[in-house]
Amino acid sequence: MAGDVKGPAKPASRRERARATRLRITRAAHRLFVGRGYAGTRMADVAEEAGVAVQSVYFTFHTKVELLQACYELAVMGEEDPLPPPEQPWFKAIFEAPTGPEALAHFAGGFGQIAARVAVLDDVVRAAMHEPEAVAVRANSEALRRDGYRAVAASLAGRFGLRAGLDVDRATDLLLVLAGSATYRQLVVDYGWDRDGFLAWLTASLAELVLAAGGE
Repeated sequence: MAGDVKGPAKPASRRERARATRLRITRAAHRLFVGRGYAGTRMADVAEEAGVAVQSVYFTFHTKVELLQACYELAVMGEEDPLPPPEQPWFKAIFEAPTGPEALAHFAGGFGQIAARVAVLDDVVRAAMHEPEAVAVRANSEALRRDGYRAVAASLAGRFGLRAGLDVDRATDLLLVLAGSATYRQLVVDYGWDRDGFLAWLTASLAELVLAAGGE
């Protein structure tokens, strides 16, 4: 029918094309960093993997360390609606949950989304101790993660109470270890736990280790 005929698609704007190129390069870099390591990945390799000119990689990111930073940011914030974790719905839900276990379930769910994207990359970069630039990128990511987790621990302490003998700093340490890339990588990637089973275990373990008895 004539009414169903659509006109030609609107050409992508320069900003849309630039974003698509940036995303394609970042995805390619993530694959190569995971497969070859940080030191073993060259900007030319990223260009070839992404199907763009090497000049485009340098124009977009300038240095390999900036590219690694972009990989971390994409993995943490996601592609669909990229926002820092504290601005994402799951993080806000932690502070609105009526019970401690429900707050931890939101926390575990949000962590699971991020870990599925960043866990393997994080392990590779953590192993690159001889690459100070890569170490600095990971250290910055860890500092941001600690800040976010400490806010969660402080909320749990203030609203539901912490297990006897724990303060906010110790509770933060427990959150960092159990809800960390290494834990996710080992149980889910290496040992084959299904994601839902892992999240249920994480929620229950954190509730037992962090919350005061009866911390509802």
